[in-house]
Amino acid sequence: MNTTDTIDNGFCPNFHSAAELIGRRWTGAILRALFSGESRFNDIKATIPDLTPRMLSERLKELEAEGIVTRRVIPEPLGTEYCLTPKGQALRPVLDAISTWAYDWIVPDEAASEPRQVEAVS
Repeated sequence: MNTTDTIDNGFCPNFHSAAELIGRRWTGAILRALFSGESRFNDIKATIPDLTPRMLSERLKELEAEGIVTRRVIPEPLGTEYCLTPKGQALRPVLDAISTWAYDWIVPDEAASEPRQVEAVS
């Protein structure tokens, strides 16, 4: 079975698993922070507003278990560093595509409260 067969079929368990993984709350933001070069726990947390240390830790453990992120303890100064594996780096074009779609189609929160102009159809 090739990829086209599963796409045409409508349901693909691999796609479903991947969408569930990267669609979990905060995961996309964490991956974007890692793509931007952040690697230490506190630096990742500082880049993402409202992300709690507990949630960041939980998501990083999930990404590590999936082989997307590796974790390294740094003795001096004491800290933890995270790095994307080749599997994690392969997600970059996927997240870039989602970002492009979001900029084209998602209305920012502050604009959502403003009335939208609707063009008349003739």
